[in-house]
Amino acid sequence: MTEFNVPIQGMTCAACAGRVERALKKVPGVQDVRVNFANEKARIEAPAEALPVLREAVVRAGYSVPDETLELAIQGMTCASCVNRVERVLHKVPGVTAVNVNLASEQARITAVAGTDIQTLLAAVAKAGYTARSLGGDAPAPPDTRLSRERWALIAALLLAFPLVLPMLLQPFGLDIMLPIWLQFALATPVQFILGARFYSAAWKAVRARSGNMDLLVALGTSAAYGLSLYQAWIASPGHMPHLYLEAAAVVIALVRLGKYLESRAKRQTGAAIRALQALRPERAVRIGPNDQEQSVALAEIHVGDRIRVRPGERIPTDGVIETGDSHADEALISGESRPVAKRPGDKVTGGAINGEGMLIVQVTAVGGESVLARIIRLVEEAQAAKAPIQRLVDKVSEVFVPIVLGIALVTLAGWLLVGAGVETALINAVAVLVIACPCALGLATPTAIMAGTGVAARHGILIKDAQTLEIAHAVQAVAFDKTGTLTSGQPQLVHLATHSITDEEALTLAGRLQRGSEHPLAGAVLTVCHERGLNIPVADDVRALPGRGVQGRIEERQLALGNLRLVQDTGLNIGTLAEQATAWENEGRTLSWLIEQSPSPGVLALLAFGDELKPGAAQAVAALTTQRIHSHLITGDTAGSAQHVARQTGIDSVHAQVLPADKAAIIAQLKANGTRVAMVGDGINDAPALAAADVGIAMGSGTDVAMHAAGITLLRGDPRLVPAALDIARRTYRKIRQNLFWAFIYNVIGLPLAAFGLLDPVLAGAAMAFSSVSVVSNALLLKRWQPALENSP
Repeated sequence: MTEFNVPIQGMTCAACAGRVERALKKVPGVQDVRVNFANEKARIEAPAEALPVLREAVVRAGYSVPDETLELAIQGMTCASCVNRVERVLHKVPGVTAVNVNLASEQARITAVAGTDIQTLLAAVAKAGYTARSLGGDAPAPPDTRLSRERWALIAALLLAFPLVLPMLLQPFGLDIMLPIWLQFALATPVQFILGARFYSAAWKAVRARSGNMDLLVALGTSAAYGLSLYQAWIASPGHMPHLYLEAAAVVIALVRLGKYLESRAKRQTGAAIRALQALRPERAVRIGPNDQEQSVALAEIHVGDRIRVRPGERIPTDGVIETGDSHADEALISGESRPVAKRPGDKVTGGAINGEGMLIVQVTAVGGESVLARIIRLVEEAQAAKAPIQRLVDKVSEVFVPIVLGIALVTLAGWLLVGAGVETALINAVAVLVIACPCALGLATPTAIMAGTGVAARHGILIKDAQTLEIAHAVQAVAFDKTGTLTSGQPQLVHLATHSITDEEALTLAGRLQRGSEHPLAGAVLTVCHERGLNIPVADDVRALPGRGVQGRIEERQLALGNLRLVQDTGLNIGTLAEQATAWENEGRTLSWLIEQSPSPGVLALLAFGDELKPGAAQAVAALTTQRIHSHLITGDTAGSAQHVARQTGIDSVHAQVLPADKAAIIAQLKANGTRVAMVGDGINDAPALAAADVGIAMGSGTDVAMHAAGITLLRGDPRLVPAALDIARRTYRKIRQNLFWAFIYNVIGLPLAAFGLLDPVLAGAAMAFSSVSVVSNALLLKRWQPALENSP
């Protein structure tokens, strides 16, 4: 009997709790149910396998039980077959809906019904022959001493195996040295049964689970060589030196351990990006109390709204807004920005950045998992844990890999015996088949490339959401840019004003009152001018947004509106004498807003023209995409003149202007209609539908959370040059995946026949097997040298 604490969503009153309780009590096997409406949880005593049925009962009652994500660290996996076995046993746990096990990071990410018992998951992994622990909570992970243990075991294996192989190395030089039989066994036995014990243990667990893995192949192969040597020594005539194969068994074990050690070291490097980000979290912060008293406290004790002091040179503990102080912040490891960013009162600061020369007082706005740094770490971890779609092929192959290799070994043994070869020859060739086969390289090919690629991208301010995004992004053929905030700074200024029948001050006052409280960039530009001129701008009445057109409201019995030309056209008003001025300013690339009166005296009152500077790297970004044979589009709600002006400056030749937010997704669909892979780049709420509609959505980090949520790639700073850089690292990562899979398959495609036909002895086969895993991981690590092409940085 298991006690579940299951969250229930949708309860609105005590009657709901009673309804849920009655529904759960009807489930067979339930011993006790207590539903707490206050904390929205149900405590249920029921058999472990009843959880999915309990969820169905809650759903039938009209409520829901959410899923949760659990993470486990798995120890003992050695190849892709191990990954498949762990995934299978976890899938069988009641309540589990999805499992993703990553060989490179040695972690399992499990989606299960909320309330799933973590101990049941750990027990399932243990039953499969592996060791697991939960990665949940904030408790630090125990130190991993495996690398040190592996190093000492490797040194011992090499020292013991070297004397056995030395005579073979000296033979080409005419030196015929043969160690006594007792000494050979004294050197080989500890290697076989002490240093090789891990292979026997893992192989036995695999057999018990009715599966196979790399350890089973190594254990069978080396045991056969050792057993044959033991038999030869037993039947040898006195004074006659039998042909022993102890050096093959010992050297294979030593070489496999060497390969696993080098592989472990390389895998640690693939996770360097996560460790570097985690190291940015300071452990303590200086909190300022009510009487300006300072106290150094643990970071866990800091809450939203607290005030903290950050001294020069210190790392900023958490996200916040500067109250007092001027300084610069080094955000290189967070956003990839190479130069310190100026900070002054009212500016936001990010936890993990290094404060420069000034003393800062910061009001905390986010802590724990809600901070920018925590979200970045979470995104990178999720991307590195995810499986690429191409991995499905590898999973299918690895499921049958070990049985096929065992079959080939048996056929090799029987074939050599049938053609008249001796038992020794047949057995050694079968051993070579067992030893050279390596499902490790297959299991490591994809995850190591993804970990290296997403890690190096994150260090340069590019967050890739998942492996599927990588696989799609490498084939992008067209990029559609939003204009404001993406290619331009997003901080427009009011540069021209023309009025009809009212003064400039009246026009600014009316426009300011309509936009008071709005966060739109154009509203900010109007309000800035109103503030500079000392104008009184109370909020207008009944203000409401007109999607894709502007805003309207009531001021002293007058119904007014401020918006684009589409707004004027919808009202049927004549722009009159302002038409010529509008054309001239539009040709300058200005964004136009019309102030109109809808009632009681309909008419155009004023024309406002805004200028928005092009971002320094915009033209370089489009040029880089052109070099990559990617076509660029501009999709904006601004006027055609403003859009064409930006297009001329950047080199974009496909322009879609005066597009409503709802229509941006339709244009993306048109671009995709002929099979073109399209990426959309935006930063605002109105870009979210288009970002979701595109094959790959790319959100500027300076934009809204809605845009970032809809995007597959997030750029942590608003530099357009990161767009071609993101697509470049996606292509390079996908290329590494294909290269790794090619080498992983080719080792076995070439090596197995050579071993079966007697062209590889077990020692060379063991060396090739070890080298296959190391070469795959090392090839992936070449991605760490990647740098985005941001030359001529401003």
